[in-house]
Amino acid sequence: MDFNDLKDFITPADHLLFRAKKLFGREGKIIDAAIAYLEPGGGGPVEMHTHRHDHLFIVTSGQVRIRLGDSERILNPTESCRVPGCIAHAVWNHTDQTTVMIGISVE
Repeated sequence: MDFNDLKDFITPADHLLFRAKKLFGREGKIIDAAIAYLEPGGGGPVEMHTHRHDHLFIVTSGQVRIRLGDSERILNPTESCRVPGCIAHAVWNHTDQTTVMIGISVE
């Protein structure tokens, strides 16, 4: 999900110069959320893992590499990725600068 792509955003009733987009459908219930600072070379878990809930990762500054099974995805600032918990995954900062991201756990 690219938050710079506004095509799916709407202006709610009684709002001006305001656009919004739901992040989750009816199935999405937030169970936890955190802000994370990943130092250069930092991340985890060391061994990729799976679990019952999904993650929504949103990068606010820096860049992360998300390992998803046999593939990888790079996220830059304002980009996000919903990671199904059933797919083995891990998140790493492969750059030389601190990365800041928000992680939301959803079931």
